[in-house]
Amino acid sequence: MAATLKATKRENLTKSATKQIRENGGVPAVLYGKDKESTSISVDSIDLVKTVREEGRNAVISLDVQGGDSVDVMLHDYQMDPLKDELVHVDFYAVNMSQEMDVSVPLRLEGEAIGSKDGGVLQQPLYELQVRAKPGSIPEEIVVDVTSLEVGDSLAVSDLPAANSYEITEDPDTTIVTITAPDSVEDVEEAPDEDAEPELVDAESEDDNQDNGDEEQSN
Repeated sequence: MAATLKATKRENLTKSATKQIRENGGVPAVLYGKDKESTSISVDSIDLVKTVREEGRNAVISLDVQGGDSVDVMLHDYQMDPLKDELVHVDFYAVNMSQEMDVSVPLRLEGEAIGSKDGGVLQQPLYELQVRAKPGSIPEEIVVDVTSLEVGDSLAVSDLPAANSYEITEDPDTTIVTITAPDSVEDVEEAPDEDAEPELVDAESEDDNQDNGDEEQSN
């Protein structure tokens, strides 16, 4: 059952009215979707944050618009005030529960790898997976057990088990996690960059000294 979030239509779209909504603890928002007219609304900031935290970023929310029908939506995008760390605007996308859609799903590693216990370094280059599923079947996260991985082992997208409720559309060859030998990591970190250009500080200093010497001789 989808979580419910109350919304109010916004008739006055002036800056002063929008500012007042934020001062009263609300968030200006837009509701739109395929074959659906865009509607300006507002929702309670605390209720929205609580819903997303409890249900997940890709959760289906039943948006109860005042004076209208409830609409199944997903949080499509949002804007934050970087100074106040507050929501300033939200986009809700009306979804068709019977139609598949492409979304990004968080990827979480679980367990302590054998290779890590032996001194290896666990590296995770991928933190999200592209998934295709119906809105009600989108997983909150995809968990990968790394307990059995030893030094030198790695996992790619193609190693993940198939799921009945969703399809992973990420490139199968994309690496999810590797256990690297510590020596190889140190070698990479300490190895000089052969393609790097030489420092010019000394050269500039020598040029300056040469110029000063020329000036003294000329004097």
